[in-house]
Amino acid sequence: MLPEIQNLHDVWLSNRTDQTTSTHQISFDDLTNSIISTGPFSFYIIDFFDMSLSHISPSIYDIHGFDRETLTFNDVLGAIHPEDIEFVVKAEAFLTKFFLENVDRNKLLSYKISYSHRARLSNGEYALFNHQALMLTMDDNGGYGKSLNIHTRIDHLSNFNTYKISLIGLHGEPSFMNLSLDDNNHSLKEFSKREIDIIKLIGEGWNNNEIAEKLFISELTVKKHRTNILRKSDSKNTAQLIKNCILQGVI
Repeated sequence: MLPEIQNLHDVWLSNRTDQTTSTHQISFDDLTNSIISTGPFSFYIIDFFDMSLSHISPSIYDIHGFDRETLTFNDVLGAIHPEDIEFVVKAEAFLTKFFLENVDRNKLLSYKISYSHRARLSNGEYALFNHQALMLTMDDNGGYGKSLNIHTRIDHLSNFNTYKISLIGLHGEPSFMNLSLDDNNHSLKEFSKREIDIIKLIGEGWNNNEIAEKLFISELTVKKHRTNILRKSDSKNTAQLIKNCILQGVI
């Protein structure tokens, strides 16, 4: 095992469950919504108890050339670009600390984690992928159980990795976008459920008046939300906002 991959295992070691967790604590609708994608994608469920894989999508062979019958989690980790593996290690460590200091750890089941890295294709070349992870189960002590991981190829949208992390809140939880590894409590940019709803409607092509009618708010309120959304997302215009949100797995 490469030292870099061992570093990833070390990050998860103290956080994973020491027992089998069998029940998915998430609805079918949430699972379905999480797999909506903007490009070729594959997915699998990782059980942190023994690092075994299940529910592996057939597309993982087409994209990466992996044999579903013999695929291991280390095979998946080994496909990460050597120049991006350090970021992935730091991102996973950052997320552990983030939930400990800024969000109740037990709310991890109500968040979809998203960041990007390059991964090896079946032809040996590398492409940029958006990695999304949705924790399905945890034990009574908050240990990681099973997680749905989704990898979407996004190099048709961008070849530039921002090395930022986003946490998309489910069940009414706030979202956090464009987090840097050195972000602290004073620089967090929190997005409310209403703001995320508006972003998704903008992405579907709805205008201010249509959004106002849909959400039962005034058009002026929609305009204020849009201004705040652009500011907090560091987007110059709506087109940049939508592109950034697609890359971050928001829409």
